[in-house]
Amino acid sequence: MKAMILAAGRGERMRPLTDTCPKPLLEVGGEPLIGRHLRRLAAAGITEVVINHAWLGHLVEARLGDGAAWGVTIRYSPEGTALESAGGIAHALPLLGAEPFAVINGDIFTDYDFSRLPTLAQRLGDRADAHLVLVPKAGYPTGRDLALGADGLARPCEADDAPLTFSGVAVYHPRFFADVAPDAPLPLLPCFLAAMARGRVGGERFDGCWLDVGTVERLAQANQWVVEVASKKPDF
Repeated sequence: MKAMILAAGRGERMRPLTDTCPKPLLEVGGEPLIGRHLRRLAAAGITEVVINHAWLGHLVEARLGDGAAWGVTIRYSPEGTALESAGGIAHALPLLGAEPFAVINGDIFTDYDFSRLPTLAQRLGDRADAHLVLVPKAGYPTGRDLALGADGLARPCEADDAPLTFSGVAVYHPRFFADVAPDAPLPLLPCFLAAMARGRVGGERFDGCWLDVGTVERLAQANQWVVEVASKKPDF
């Protein structure tokens, strides 16, 4: 199984840190956010990784190299202009192949068990084109509120639902991006909503450690979590 890590964003809310450092290279617990993902993917047996980049992309490649330091093999998908999430994934499809693959946002901090990803990919089959890991709604602004139905399908949140947030961890079949242009910016939400309307998006709720590291304050929070938890969980 292959995985893609999204690393092309500018990180406007993290300035001035991201003026000279791509957001996924910001460090938590002494390692880059994206390095943490690579380490945990390797531990889960997922060693073929694609990384897209745009803003300061040369620094991403210089820091991560071929991935050997993290036990993975990295191929890069450079973007002249950031293509947003769906556009970036569509652009990288030639590197990802014809089988289901995982995608992880490069700027999240989580202890979600990546060893589950191959099993989730096997479950896609004819039933769904995507499987989203959802988390309880955070105490700060996030994307569109989503929900899980009793049938295990993800859908837009309705009045009586417990609102959930897309975690930035998912498994997709390449056909999910069949109608996405590979050279034009497009976020994931329109793709989610269209596929949800067809009943083609599965999901699960995750209640473990998760943080959208989108501000300087939340970067500090992630570092504090490492201090608090690492003594109890060395692989955290």
